[in-house]
Amino acid sequence: MISQKHRFHGHASLKYVFANGHGVRSRFFTIKYVENLNRHNSRASVVVSKKVYKSAVKRNRIRRRVYEIIRPFLKKNSPALDFVVSVYSPEALTASHDELTIQLLPMFEQIGLK
Repeated sequence: MISQKHRFHGHASLKYVFANGHGVRSRFFTIKYVENLNRHNSRASVVVSKKVYKSAVKRNRIRRRVYEIIRPFLKKNSPALDFVVSVYSPEALTASHDELTIQLLPMFEQIGLK
């Protein structure tokens, strides 16, 4: 899990990112992001829909795996971004950690997280 200062609090911030953010898409994920000039730290969220898996256990497993990939990027000094990683492929559950990382790293470079 990521630290408290890197999480979204409430639905209003998420709605803002979805409404005003730019998107980047890969095989498993979509990242919506917007720069937040009012903060010093980036905030991240991972969304896995019930359409991907009905089981909450499987959705939470995907979410935890993606958070583990995101966590080191939030600790680095990068611009304050609010971003949401949406998982839309059920293959993300069975994919290896390396495969998920290969999918996410180029997306992070595109949005400015390095």
